[in-house]
Amino acid sequence: MSPEKITFIAVTGLFILIFMIFVARRLPKKLKKDKYKRQWRNLQAKCANKEMWREAIIEADDLLASALKKRRIKGSTMGERMVESQKIFTDNDAVWYGHKLRLKIDANPELKLNKDDVKRALMGIGQGLKDLGAFK
Repeated sequence: MSPEKITFIAVTGLFILIFMIFVARRLPKKLKKDKYKRQWRNLQAKCANKEMWREAIIEADDLLASALKKRRIKGSTMGERMVESQKIFTDNDAVWYGHKLRLKIDANPELKLNKDDVKRALMGIGQGLKDLGAFK
């Protein structure tokens, strides 16, 4: 083989390798469903105690944030990632409801939560996690 052919093959191989690495970095990661399912069950168990509702919503929103990051959804904030995910979410408004309730809890630690709001928020976030492939 001539030196020109060897150089061409080496350069082509290097180009293909760089391209594959670039593409692989952009592809969404698959989520570890067992991990998300376990964490979801743990936070659902907290809902039996009214005093733990606040913590359950915060954990659910954090779980959603983690899934969005792992799936490599673009954005520097949770809100930006959620906007990018609008086409993935089957009920975008419900997911946003859960996230907004979490923001209200952060802003007002004395906020009184009622059962319907907590249920609606957790159902919305749960559906968002399902849509992202965190669990079935």
